[in-house]
Amino acid sequence: MDVVRSPSMFVIVLLLPFLLSSCAYGYSLDEVKPWCSQTPNPQPCEYFLMSSKTYNKPIKQKSDFFKLSVHLALDRAQKGLTKTLSLGPKCRNAREKAAWSDCLELYQQTINRISKTASPNSKCTQVDAQTWLSTALTNLETCILGFYDLGVTDYVLPLMYDNVTQLLSNALSLNKALYAPPSFKDGLPSWVKPGDRKLLQVASPASQANVVVAKDGSGKYKTLKEAVDAAPKSNKGRYVIFVKAGVYNEQVEIKGNNIMLSGDGIGKTIITGSKSVGGGTTTFHSATVAAVGDGFIARDMTFRNTAGPSNHQAVALRSGSDLSVFYRCSFEGYQDTLYVHSQRQFYRECDVYGTVDFIFGNAAAVLQNCNLYARTPPQKTITFTAQGRTDPNQNTGIIVHNSKVTGALDFNLNNVESYLGRPWQKYSRTVFMKCSLGSLIDPAGWTPWSGNFALDTVYYAEYANTGPGSSTSNRVKWKGYRVIGASEASQFTVGRFLSGGSWLPATGVPFTSGL
Repeated sequence: MDVVRSPSMFVIVLLLPFLLSSCAYGYSLDEVKPWCSQTPNPQPCEYFLMSSKTYNKPIKQKSDFFKLSVHLALDRAQKGLTKTLSLGPKCRNAREKAAWSDCLELYQQTINRISKTASPNSKCTQVDAQTWLSTALTNLETCILGFYDLGVTDYVLPLMYDNVTQLLSNALSLNKALYAPPSFKDGLPSWVKPGDRKLLQVASPASQANVVVAKDGSGKYKTLKEAVDAAPKSNKGRYVIFVKAGVYNEQVEIKGNNIMLSGDGIGKTIITGSKSVGGGTTTFHSATVAAVGDGFIARDMTFRNTAGPSNHQAVALRSGSDLSVFYRCSFEGYQDTLYVHSQRQFYRECDVYGTVDFIFGNAAAVLQNCNLYARTPPQKTITFTAQGRTDPNQNTGIIVHNSKVTGALDFNLNNVESYLGRPWQKYSRTVFMKCSLGSLIDPAGWTPWSGNFALDTVYYAEYANTGPGSSTSNRVKWKGYRVIGASEASQFTVGRFLSGGSWLPATGVPFTSGL
């Protein structure tokens, strides 16, 4: 049986009018109603503004209202974390404990992202705000998905966080119209020193490394986990860990900022694991390597999950690192190989292997000059992508540009249907542009998730693709699918979708800014 993620389901909290009129502090209904009516969720907006003991300054303009909305979401998220902590002892078994543990981590990350958005010291641009608020919302979606992964549908935790998601949705809608390209001092992100760009330009950065990992004992550490755990948690410049050739069987989470992993090449330096949903782990924590700290870079290495297709979701790499880069890396797995979880991510000259939804998540992710390789699936259906956008104002999507979509060397085309993607969430957004699509791609191009779910609300697009699977004459007729021209496609380039020109040059990775 194939275990797949179900679309998120939320318990909508109904706020009765008599509650609104009974508040003895905060704003009056007349003060907040004109502002809250501009949001997707006016009822919780009105209720929490009227019941707030903290905020009562006059709302003079939209920017004031946006800041207030972010602070309200932060308040509710902090209460959600407190509630989450209290529910730990109530977990009835290991499955509930695993999903609860995910939620605890994800709530903490959510608070960090909202706090960063709200802080007057973070130099947060509107694009940064949209990214971090999108991530905060994605984190809470991921929390509830862990319970679905492990078959827990009656636990109390999923019932108590919906107010936070509604308030985050409000903040996203208010901020969307204020977009401006991010700006960095001296043209560089604060975590990059001018000399750091050379790290990706030398033949081998081993001599530039802070520490070396080697299984044979010739480095400072024998395992990647030891090196990562010993790395500084906060780096003003780049902290480089060079991993010599070898197979490292371990599970690693990288929490420090500005860490770079560099190996001896694809197929030479291999980080491998076998955690999976079939083995009792949530999708989120099945990742062999998880990058959480911002500014992460990986170069010249393979990330692998060997759980196999029968164990369902099994992630090779998960990234929730903002402004992260993956250069000449390989990601090998079956279902859910590459988890582009959240934030802004760029992949260049990478290989991705899998069967079902093997590039998935809700980041703003661009894969450029990459190879997407289908493996022979036991269930006879290939889906290359499953994008997870749940809110129309999230600035997220999976963009595949100038890449090759084909079968792996041992791929058996017989009786296999292969699709570019399927709509995991209501507003899934995926674009293939200027790609070479192999003959394995079904003429329909895309396949439903379940019935008519999201077919009108997704954004699926193709631009100037080539190859035997690129004909759009028999593609799906969904309202959410379109063949686009150069003007529309340009919105999804590295330069515009990721504002890559403002931060990628500092990393030294090659990239094409436009089409």
